Amino acid sequence: MRKIPTRKLLLGVAIIILGWYGSQTMPIDSPASAGDQPAAAQGKTLANNLIAAVTTTRTDPYVPTGTGPLQLAVRSKTAGCQINGSLPDPLCTPGAVFAAATPDQICQKGYSRSVRSVSVSLKKRVYQEYGLTYPQPTGSYEVDHLIPLELGGSNDIANLFPEAATPTPGFREKDVVENYLHGEMCEGTIDLARAQEQIATDWTVVYDHITPTQRAALLQQFRSWAD
Repeated sequence: MRKIPTRKLLLGVAIIILGWYGSQTMPIDSPASAGDQPAAAQGKTLANNLIAAVTTTRTDPYVPTGTGPLQLAVRSKTAGCQINGSLPDPLCTPGAVFAAATPDQICQKGYSRSVRSVSVSLKKRVYQEYGLTYPQPTGSYEVDHLIPLELGGSNDIANLFPEAATPTPGFREKDVVENYLHGEMCEGTIDLARAQEQIATDWTVVYDHITPTQRAALLQQFRSWAD
């Protein structure tokens, strides 16, 4: 039997809990509705705690808090950056966010477009730090935000890396995760800081727990958005 890594198992349980509590509805006039609210809140707290447990296994400079505002490591490397599978070099790209961005702002249609600002000179710098020439063949790479704009990520170079399309999961698959977490956050299922924490820690773990049907729908949604 294939052993499931602890981090994947914990995150899988968290997603199941979030999905179950999110599916529970009570009639408006039901006398039990008010009493059920604490249980739903407890479910959300449990799921977020499991997510925090997933992130504590990380050994690079990422510093998860579990609760409260997100804390990210300071960028400490500007050359010789190395891609690690589907993930950026954590010393070069620890992630960065717009600290003042709120869920209400982020969930407004057109938000990502309004804050996107990555110049050609900045893209060239990102490629150079990772030892790549600029530009690469169309469709092979893109300069991606580790924490996406749609989750409050910033345009700072600490949040940018050259992400390949292949091998998979690549930048198209990461788009699926971004849409998934954006939807969960905007629905109030998961806190903004925890969504940022998930994708900055290891977005491929989240991708592994999204069903093929969900992936197809989320990718189509991404293509239909005008960011």
